[in-house]
Amino acid sequence: MAASGLMIQGTGSDVGKSLIAAALCRIAHRRGIAAAPFKPQNMSNNAAACAGGEIGRAQALQAQAAGLEPEVDFNPVLLKPESDRRAQVVVQGQIADSMSAADYIAGRDLRMSAVLDSFSRLVNTYELIIVEGAGSPAEVNLRAGDIANMGFARQVGLPVCLVGDIDKGGVIASLVGTQAVLDREDAALVCGFLINKFRGDPRLFDDGLAAIESRTGWRSFGVVPWLRCAADLPAEDAVVLERGRRDAGTGLKIVAPMLSRMANFDDADPLRMEPGVDFRWVPPGRALPRDADVVILFGTKSTLGELAFLRAQGWDHDILAHARAGGRVLGLCGGFQMLGRSITDDTGADGRAGQADGLGLLDVDTDMSSAKTVHSVQGHCLRSHLPVSGYEIHVGRTIGRDCARPLFNLEGRTDGARSADGLVEGSYLHGMFTHDDFRQDWLRQAGTEGRSTLAYGAAVEAALEALADGVEEALDIDGLLACAARPR
Repeated sequence: MAASGLMIQGTGSDVGKSLIAAALCRIAHRRGIAAAPFKPQNMSNNAAACAGGEIGRAQALQAQAAGLEPEVDFNPVLLKPESDRRAQVVVQGQIADSMSAADYIAGRDLRMSAVLDSFSRLVNTYELIIVEGAGSPAEVNLRAGDIANMGFARQVGLPVCLVGDIDKGGVIASLVGTQAVLDREDAALVCGFLINKFRGDPRLFDDGLAAIESRTGWRSFGVVPWLRCAADLPAEDAVVLERGRRDAGTGLKIVAPMLSRMANFDDADPLRMEPGVDFRWVPPGRALPRDADVVILFGTKSTLGELAFLRAQGWDHDILAHARAGGRVLGLCGGFQMLGRSITDDTGADGRAGQADGLGLLDVDTDMSSAKTVHSVQGHCLRSHLPVSGYEIHVGRTIGRDCARPLFNLEGRTDGARSADGLVEGSYLHGMFTHDDFRQDWLRQAGTEGRSTLAYGAAVEAALEALADGVEEALDIDGLLACAARPR
């Protein structure tokens, strides 16, 4: 079998490439086409564990849309920022290095072999590969050695559809301007464009489409409306959190500080969607609300750096005051580590070498190590005996007296810690709240009343179906898929 491929690139970051690619994967799946997602290079701390290692969370969602289990070949190069200028480099699921942005850019072409290796396996397995670019091809200062956009498309001869985000404003200029700065051979790969996130009557943009078509010579595949179902799908970039992806509910008030290197924050999605929960992200510069029932510290790529950031915001005082007043606190992964007495990272395994006192709400200590734990797990809650499953992605080992009160048994070993009064908890298990029975029991313990009607897994599937419906209705899907070509 030799697949055809189509690449989705955008005029900038956060224009909706990931969800357009997910929609195309689901549409192809519904048409009986064996499709698979692919992103040569991704930059995100929101990762998903799969057989062989980890990939970007968006590619795991796209795999689900295509009816597949995630695999490392779907995202062969993953960059996980540790600071503003440094990132961990994950190649085909495994840590390869940690380097500065300048050093990575200088040696990017060395990663192309891994990208082509993964892509080749997919081409020989599936019928259609939906490829997602990164950032924008208009970043011509990064074109030399590029493996994420036109560099990859040129290497394998893939047609490209450009996505423009009208909600950002200036979409005509962004598409016309992209063509203006592209190399002629790169521009020749573009088979057309689509407009995303349109609010209102799309016919009002007919003249805009005509203007883009006349100036670029590219065909329009249509205008995708603002689809509210997107808010029910896991997001990859923390930037979306600042926009209030969903109106807060009512009832139990759960707050979470928006950390600077926050990772796997989609752990919050089931709580955010609960009708009996008022879930709120708290941005930097704002105090945590005093009337919160629960504070959650989510994961992070650099725990020591994040702990310093948390203290710079004054959130440490807010969390300690909340706990002293009898409020509940939950720490997940890096958040679990920050709740302990100390964190030691002598080698910089988690991005920043050093040692720091934690918040001291759990009697545990964390020692970072160069070994990274990445795997899917299943087990049960030791208090309720309800089943759970999910994944772990972390460095470090956490031990201490409060670990004698673990939260879970995961495949024969214990995980997590709980304070003597049971109000402060920590765990390395990502995805625990996707299990409806466990989530509802945990929320009852925290103070909710009544039984939830939310079936989270079904809600995500329904959102994927609605996304595919909206995109299929708005675009010339037959014309777009007809552009797919066999890679060289």
